[in-house]
Amino acid sequence: MRSKPHRVLIADDNALLRNVVSDILERSGEFTVAGFATDGHEAIQLVHELNPDIVTLDVEMPGLDGLHALGYIMSEAPRPVIVLSALDANAGAVLAMRALELGALEFVRKPTRPDETEGLALPLLEALRMATGANLSETRVLARPRLQPQSGPRPTTSASIAVVIAASTGGPRALAEVVPALPADLDAAVLIVQHMPSGFTRGFAERLDALSQMWVREAKGGERLAAGSVYVAPGGRHMSIIARQDGPTVAITDGPPVWGLRPAADPLFASTATLFGPRAIGVVLTGMGRDGAGGLCTIRRAGGYGLVQTPSSAVIAGMPTAAVAEGGADRVIPLTEMAAAIIGAVSRSMAQWRAAV
Repeated sequence: MRSKPHRVLIADDNALLRNVVSDILERSGEFTVAGFATDGHEAIQLVHELNPDIVTLDVEMPGLDGLHALGYIMSEAPRPVIVLSALDANAGAVLAMRALELGALEFVRKPTRPDETEGLALPLLEALRMATGANLSETRVLARPRLQPQSGPRPTTSASIAVVIAASTGGPRALAEVVPALPADLDAAVLIVQHMPSGFTRGFAERLDALSQMWVREAKGGERLAAGSVYVAPGGRHMSIIARQDGPTVAITDGPPVWGLRPAADPLFASTATLFGPRAIGVVLTGMGRDGAGGLCTIRRAGGYGLVQTPSSAVIAGMPTAAVAEGGADRVIPLTEMAAAIIGAVSRSMAQWRAAV
């Protein structure tokens, strides 16, 4: 058991917010303030001088902003970083996604008025507690040359194979490594459940689309699954696949949370197993909890294939560990090999399906 509180560097140019965050930390008994930074340059300097356990980082600071400071921190002295932002979902989604790609563990929305500061304590402390168990040994700063959204027409070829992916904490960064490495002509539709609040998944999908060869969109419901397409579950809603006359179709519902989550991966995995059977490929990436573990077993029982990120390469090992423990994995592989493993699994599944028909 840890005898001393975790030391946190607070980087924010707003004096009121620095005081609010400081008060939350000191009252918790679990965390203490290691120091304060008012801009990105000072944050980098104090990370080296004070060696804090965790950093809370405002993305909008004068001089060197939070995103650039985060890039330096994760490349020079990696440690858990919680990003704070006062931007709303529409304005802040792209910044939040870039921060998560760079290695930030979580983003927490800052209050915009003094009377809202009490609401910061619970989400901030939850994020900090999660950060204490994070593994950053495999985290790499991502550099992607292409940042233009797909301008061509939406793919229309019906998907014969479905790849379903579950991810939570650390997932945006992991997905930013996996999805851009998949080819535009992949003979499968890819459906992603990333645990994320409502309002942020559209920006997340747009960011992935700008990085990727495949066509990526936030799912709306009613889309017929097309090969070469990626569908991201909208925050706060479940995604599944249903059968229709013109082919398997995306369904978006407001059912009760599963494992306390909405969206959750297990409903998607179960529906994929039902409709695609041996042509279903399930993937479980980094994250807290056990979402996806049961669904991956369902896919394997239906004759499909299960891929799990090695727990040692995950930022948070909970979901991969649960998937392995429940027996849902055909292969357990590092994140760096996941895209190639998905491509190989799709190729094998397509060859088997064509041989069978």
